[in-house]
Amino acid sequence: MFIAMNRFCIIKGEESEFECIWMERDSYLNEVLGFVEFHLLRGPEREDHTLFISHTIWESKEHFEGWTKSDAFRKAHANAGGSRKDIYMGPPQFEGFEAIQIIEKTE
Repeated sequence: MFIAMNRFCIIKGEESEFECIWMERDSYLNEVLGFVEFHLLRGPEREDHTLFISHTIWESKEHFEGWTKSDAFRKAHANAGGSRKDIYMGPPQFEGFEAIQIIEKTE
């Protein structure tokens, strides 16, 4: 399993706009081999910004890398950020993680 995350620092008061940009876009993730799950997470608020994270789970790092080279990736990012680039405090910060241990809920 591979987890890909991008951290976005969104200027205070622009959180709804950021959420709308994500909700209204098509990610094309369901077209990509190895895609498992996506989450848009709203994190802590600071004095000048709110943290958001896009969190994507992939079957493997190779599947994630395939996504970054795919037509689906180019289509999903063609208008990244929409017309409101002024809501971001800077570019997203990428973090990628390979799963070392997985514990699943048993019933």
